[in-house]
Amino acid sequence: MSAYEELLREAFQRVADPARFLTPATLAAYADFRRAAPHDLSFRFERVRLGTAMSILQLLADLGDQDDSRKLAEALNRALAARSIAEIDTAMHKEAKAFERLYTNLYVNEEGEMLLNLFERTLDADSQPMMDDTIEEALQMARTLDFTRDDEDDED
Repeated sequence: MSAYEELLREAFQRVADPARFLTPATLAAYADFRRAAPHDLSFRFERVRLGTAMSILQLLADLGDQDDSRKLAEALNRALAARSIAEIDTAMHKEAKAFERLYTNLYVNEEGEMLLNLFERTLDADSQPMMDDTIEEALQMARTLDFTRDDEDDED
């Protein structure tokens, strides 16, 4: 299993219906990218970027019960159904204001800031090595996040 697929599974393990996000096509996005013909490489890379970004936003949503992050993860999931880069761009433009709100309305702790940094790096990645580094770092972080902290704070 690729680090990309592990990240997806780690990020969506706390979701009520993970199959909605972990579709066969989404899980296979990295393998499809690695096998892509030159003319299809950009589209396949964008699918990996979407899946990675979706995972990071889901981790952020779970970490701080952030509704904006959850909504954006849903939007990225819808964009993963696109059949071209143009369709991905159209789906993302519809959510532009929501992405802006993510940064303006969000109070996060140190872990949240690190996730937002990884999210930005995902969007900025323009090569497989950069994306691989981001995926690996996000996976390592996902395995160490403490999702029970808010639950414990609520009990006080």
